[in-house]
Amino acid sequence: MGAMGSNIRLLDCTLRDGGYVNDWNFGNSTITGIFDRLNEAHVDIIEIGFLDDRNPEDINRSIQPNTQAIAKTFSNTIKPTSMVVAMIDYGTCDIKNVQPCKDTILDGIRVIFKKENMYKAADFGKQLMDLGYKVFLQLVSITDYEEQDIRDFCEYVNKIGPHAISIVDTYGLMHKPQATNYFILLNKYLNKDIAIGYHSHNNFQLAYTNTVEILDLGIDRDIVLDGSLYGMGKSAGNAPLELIAMNLNQRFGKKYDIDQILTAIDVNIMPIYAKHYWGYNLLFYIAAMNDCHPTYVKYLLDRHTLSVKDVNTILQKIELERKLRYKEEYIESLYERYILNGINDVEYVEALSQTLKDRKVLLIGPGNSIVAREKEIKDYISSENPLAIGVNFVPDNIPVGFVFLSRPSRYDQALPKLKDSDVKVIATTNITSVGKPFEYPVRYDALIENTEWDNALAILLTLLEKIGLKDVALAGFDGFKKNVDDNYISTDFDLSKRYDYLSELNRCMTKKIKACRKTMNIKFLTESLYEAN
Repeated sequence: MGAMGSNIRLLDCTLRDGGYVNDWNFGNSTITGIFDRLNEAHVDIIEIGFLDDRNPEDINRSIQPNTQAIAKTFSNTIKPTSMVVAMIDYGTCDIKNVQPCKDTILDGIRVIFKKENMYKAADFGKQLMDLGYKVFLQLVSITDYEEQDIRDFCEYVNKIGPHAISIVDTYGLMHKPQATNYFILLNKYLNKDIAIGYHSHNNFQLAYTNTVEILDLGIDRDIVLDGSLYGMGKSAGNAPLELIAMNLNQRFGKKYDIDQILTAIDVNIMPIYAKHYWGYNLLFYIAAMNDCHPTYVKYLLDRHTLSVKDVNTILQKIELERKLRYKEEYIESLYERYILNGINDVEYVEALSQTLKDRKVLLIGPGNSIVAREKEIKDYISSENPLAIGVNFVPDNIPVGFVFLSRPSRYDQALPKLKDSDVKVIATTNITSVGKPFEYPVRYDALIENTEWDNALAILLTLLEKIGLKDVALAGFDGFKKNVDDNYISTDFDLSKRYDYLSELNRCMTKKIKACRKTMNIKFLTESLYEAN
């Protein structure tokens, strides 16, 4: 038996949760356009953004410092039949910035809070109720709560009597059994006149599924289901409003105007989506798989030095109470401890030293100059007989005996050429081999600590300097130009589109080569900004 249709209300949170995508900078015409379309679509509740007194007044953004600013934002909209609510993240908006409800466009306010603030937030909600607002108390990171926490909180708020209590799956961690269990617990302990809400995120591609599963519990009480236009929202996004509305129309005879919702998506949302992607992706999946804050994953992936396997290994070391409370210094310490646990590479470095001893070495990078100067490079190889090493790639037209790899992504790109090849691999220990082991694994941590920048050439020069090499020629290390599309022989190798970052890398590499020239004879066979600088 499913929920009774008359008890189900649909809430749109596009202007609030969607603001995480574009810093709430929708533009006033888009804000009011979305609002009017949702009202015409008969969506029951429209959340119009945040109340946050740390922000300046701006009618082009859906985050405002006080209720007076909200009134200015919506001064030209049609009178809504939908309930209108805003959200306050507990502690970010003083009660003095909230007018009495009768003097505003708002009917209600949703208050989000972390577990440690649940009672203070409930008391704040009571202050808002005294001003005439319908108050929704939002249990952020619901998976932090044990049954006893739920029971204690329900006993506390039953005395206050808010409009609704909502389950918030902030990081999209829940599967059906967890989502329905929390709903059943709230239904068990909450007074029957308090609605239960559900707000989901799509890290596991379950936002919509979990939302509609709630309806199959057969619970006869008021239910509020959150969705957003095209799923626009924080991290992997929310349950798509249009899908929930369609489901409620078909199953419960609701009359949401799907054409109005789709028009809002087409006119107002798709132009934003073209500039700011949201939705399911690897980062948010890894975060949900490890029950942790997505910024932990972003920190590790942004290092560009770890395989996904390594990332998962580090995330599994996060203490339970820290998983959803991001601290950069904490994940940095876990990362550093992990890379310090490298293998003992002494015998491999010694073997490499013997191989390169008294040899000239040619390092080849993936810059465009190796195409323009291919003849000169081959002439140098013919006359000097150097040991050629591809750096983070295997050249197509220039033979190499070795390849040096310091990034997992570069290894994956090179792997097809390395299979059934005699090319020997020198690889840093942050890379996991596929098939046969690397001939020369070298400790990443020992090399990176003496390098200002995580760059393959810088790391390799540190290694060659360590083993006492004297003669090194460089080709294809062009440096990074302002037109970033010209930096590599293929866009597959693109490092970044940000020239400020690339310009700083040019500076650091120039400095590195200058330092290495004190002990090594370094010669450029092709033009390079590292030398020009």
